[in-house]
Amino acid sequence: MDTKSKPNPAGALNGPAVRAGTLAELKQAGVLVVAGPDCPIAVFHHEGRIHAVDNRCPHLGFPLAQGTVEDGILTCTWHHARFDLSSGCTFDLWADDVPKFEVETRNGDVFVLTPPPDPEASRLHWLRRLREGVEHGLSLQVAKAVVHLVEAKTDPVELIKVGADLGTRYRDSWGAGMTILTAMANLVPTLPQGAAMRGLFQGLRRVANDIGGEPARRDRHPLEDSDASNAQLSRWLRHWTLVRHRDGAERCILTAWEEGNDPATVVDLFFTAAMDRPFADVGHLLDFGNKALELLDLVGWDWAPRVLPTLTTQLVLSRGGEETSSWHHPDNLIGMVRTAEEGLAAQLKAGSEWRAAGNGTPGHADLLPVLLGDNPREILGGLGEALQNGAPPAEVARWVAYAAGMRIARFGTGNEVSDWIASLHTFSAANALCQVLLRLGDGASPGVVRGVFHGAMAVYLDRFLNIPPAPLPGERGSLDDLPDKAPDLLEAILAACNETGQDMAVGRLAARYLSCGHPVGELEGTLAMAALREDADFHTLQMLEAGIRQARGWPAGPERDHLLVATARYIAAQAPTQRAQEQTFTIARRLSRGEALHLAD
Repeated sequence: MDTKSKPNPAGALNGPAVRAGTLAELKQAGVLVVAGPDCPIAVFHHEGRIHAVDNRCPHLGFPLAQGTVEDGILTCTWHHARFDLSSGCTFDLWADDVPKFEVETRNGDVFVLTPPPDPEASRLHWLRRLREGVEHGLSLQVAKAVVHLVEAKTDPVELIKVGADLGTRYRDSWGAGMTILTAMANLVPTLPQGAAMRGLFQGLRRVANDIGGEPARRDRHPLEDSDASNAQLSRWLRHWTLVRHRDGAERCILTAWEEGNDPATVVDLFFTAAMDRPFADVGHLLDFGNKALELLDLVGWDWAPRVLPTLTTQLVLSRGGEETSSWHHPDNLIGMVRTAEEGLAAQLKAGSEWRAAGNGTPGHADLLPVLLGDNPREILGGLGEALQNGAPPAEVARWVAYAAGMRIARFGTGNEVSDWIASLHTFSAANALCQVLLRLGDGASPGVVRGVFHGAMAVYLDRFLNIPPAPLPGERGSLDDLPDKAPDLLEAILAACNETGQDMAVGRLAARYLSCGHPVGELEGTLAMAALREDADFHTLQMLEAGIRQARGWPAGPERDHLLVATARYIAAQAPTQRAQEQTFTIARRLSRGEALHLAD
């Protein structure tokens, strides 16, 4: 709508309005500033017309009344953002459009109409700006949109859908950005608002990084009029996976979905093919595949034809353990795994019959020392025995994930910092397998369940990370020297993460907090803040989500506490960073509060 002045010499003003001054005053001054109900308003007289806009530059809030106007273009003199004065639209996408107001003149006076805010119009505006920010890689715009939308209590799923749409539209394969977006979306409902905002911002900006400069993906289609059975599609998919044929693999997945199978059937089909390469892509294939399923849970499974095909590049190109020397020498782990897989169907059948007979699901705490042991045959045998004796596959997978978490909790301080990532790969993959098996329940096929053998061998290979093992907090001395009040402990965790090399200290603080019986959710929120205020790498945010998810799967007790200690240590080991993204987020938050960034604090 045009903002030129509307003469109204005698009638009532068309809605709430504020007087800016006389027309003569405005002509003489060129610009007047008036206090509106929600913001200061700059009223310009230019080339015989009157225009009114929010006086705050939408980029960083500098007063636009101090800008220049030439040929209908308003230029902010701080960062030179330029705007069409008549519409408020920007010529520089990084700056955003400036809100404009209708103007009326009455008996020589100039009035600015100030209608009440329209929440729906604001929501749509910020969703559009979020999309533009992600699409064009504008981090500050992404941060601003996230802050405004979350503060307006917009359903986070609306923001996630923006990232999901662009992440599947402009990339031919699932990427780290989509993984982090989904991981953060999993945590957002239980995080404090500040951490939730940062989580969404981190996920969405990573999608923006992934799609930058990428062409739109080209769709493939199901096999039209195919009468292939699910068993045949599974055989085909496994074949195309092993010969690394992307098109064939994708068309099989799309056909399985198009034929009306339920999600569990398609999930089992995909992960059976994925498990043909043990611990593929050092576990990333498992983690990416699980995150794609969790994204579909959030946005709706009608998105499956868009989301599932993005996994096929990773599916066919990943290198498995069978292609790496560590899985062959000095122990032939691949041979041992293949032998264990041969007996898995019978073990699962026996375990299912055990549970069906009402024998319950016995605990298997005795698995931990086996999983952390030095004998791979005993590890595989112990897993098979547990499955045969009635342990549900998801429970066994949870113990494997816990063992992987213990590698991190006892990570030796003599290792290089980069070695943390090796432990993270195993833990995130083990968490993913646990989530997949929880989803499939007793319907999981042996082709998927064999992943517990692969994960256990990865835990075995990581044993060097615990030579020598770091002590768990409290093992070699009391924690009584630490504070016992929750606020003091949480503040100490954040303070410790301001210095390098504080992972052991942060682990002790987390353990002390838990031993005092304080609310676990507040510790989770603090760990999230410790990670999300950093320029955290992909793996750190993987650890944050996987650690919290696994800890929540255990009742209060040592397993839960150890997993949170592991999470705390990992996050602290990667801190501090430059925190450039935190500065961007802080600017967006301050602008949303109306703070004047151009003035001295």
